Amino acid sequence: MIRAYTIASGKGGTGKTTVTANLGTALAQYGRETCVVDTDMGMANLGLVLGLTETPVTLHEVLAGKASIQDAMYEGPYGLKIVPSGLSLQGFQNADPQKLKDVMCDLTDACDFLFFDAPAGIGADGVIPLTVADEVLLVVNPEISSLVDALKIKILTEMIDGAVGGAILNRATLENSDVSRGKIEKTLGVSIIDTIPEDVNIRRAAAARTPVIVGSPGSESSKAFRRIAARLVGFPAEEEPEKVQEGFIERLARALFRRET
Repeated sequence: MIRAYTIASGKGGTGKTTVTANLGTALAQYGRETCVVDTDMGMANLGLVLGLTETPVTLHEVLAGKASIQDAMYEGPYGLKIVPSGLSLQGFQNADPQKLKDVMCDLTDACDFLFFDAPAGIGADGVIPLTVADEVLLVVNPEISSLVDALKIKILTEMIDGAVGGAILNRATLENSDVSRGKIEKTLGVSIIDTIPEDVNIRRAAAARTPVIVGSPGSESSKAFRRIAARLVGFPAEEEPEKVQEGFIERLARALFRRET
């Protein structure tokens, strides 16, 4: 059965898109059919982060009724399915966010895990992704403005009968991660799923338009992303990158062998 998550935060710049891209890639690396959808229709950049340079059909066209979701789906690392949003203002104006529920229904047979990269804020286009997911995962930074805005998203999600599955503490340092973890859990009333440390490798990966778990698989941030992905899948412990890669190749070989027979 498909499991859908919306990655959300109250303010921009917390790292939602980075979290979405890397969690999606990690789950695909673990052999799970995974799709990430950029629902930030006004300020889209998920496709850019994942290295997509040519996307003639996007979520804009799908929500405008001009294309199917399959037409707007592209392949990323390890077979990750990516549905980018468009970059034009005209496309944004023509898109109907209400049709996002139909998009989710169309994707139910296409993947095991579905991630919506939600826009910041509490506008109409930001509320709908909160309603279509099984759980909302909050991305927060260890600073008061991020916590206050994330709390608004949590309250809004509960008001519309949604469920917040926890928070991911992003861009934490050794000096504040332990202290912030307890404060954040108390402030938000949800548990911290894991902590993504401040890591220069994330910035390098972003510049190269690739997920950090692909560009720097041994980095501390990559290990954190794989831990979260393993938790979502239900693995007892994180696997090393080499083991994950080996498992992926073995699964691919078995799939090819079955086709030939």
